[in-house]
Amino acid sequence: MGSTGTVLRELRGAQKTAKGVSLYSRYVNRPAGRVFAAAAYRIGLSPNQVTLISAAFTFAAIAAVALVRPSWGLAGGVYAGLAVGFALDSADGQLARLTGRGGPDGEWLDHVVDCAKMILVHTAVLISFQRFFGLPSQGWLLLPLGFLFAAVLAFCAGLLREHLGKAAVRSAAGGSGPVSRVRAVALLPADYGVFCLVFLLLGDRTAFRIGYAVLAVVHALFLVAFLVKWFRELKALRAAD
Repeated sequence: MGSTGTVLRELRGAQKTAKGVSLYSRYVNRPAGRVFAAAAYRIGLSPNQVTLISAAFTFAAIAAVALVRPSWGLAGGVYAGLAVGFALDSADGQLARLTGRGGPDGEWLDHVVDCAKMILVHTAVLISFQRFFGLPSQGWLLLPLGFLFAAVLAFCAGLLREHLGKAAVRSAAGGSGPVSRVRAVALLPADYGVFCLVFLLLGDRTAFRIGYAVLAVVHALFLVAFLVKWFRELKALRAAD
């Protein structure tokens, strides 16, 4: 087993392509995940164990949103839990590529945790809105439901697009072409790591509500754009056959 520095160098050479990845994931989450992956490798954790640790941090933070009255202390704790969970979510894949211990079971577990995370985080916001926020109207309770719909639909549609398109579509979407900095910036609002930042506003309920609403609208717009793009890719693939 090499030194931590050696492991980090090997992990840097085992990264997925940066194409189609936002600046946050490329320069913040993946490097943080690389550190966690190196630590996990040094202590002998498996990729699936790292996935479960990621889930523990994430679900603890989400539970706090639903159960604890909003405050600046809660804001910091929730953000820390979500951000660490997200970095560990990157670490499990990096560790799997480094050790060659990845497999269908690990990929399945990772997707299950991701799906549960998306459902629960917006459900927790809905519960917090109802319990603690003193909303100006009950219509605000529809906002987390709409955000939940957009997040889950984008997640499922993306997985189906990858599965149905198989290698040809994956190559077109994440191949060896140049990495667009403009696209990496444009994708920032849709990045889960950026979404986590809104929880830093939990100390001010009005600011959080507005920030969450803005992100919900942005994600809905991205959903429409992604659905159109993926449909056209799959249609072009059929035409090519």
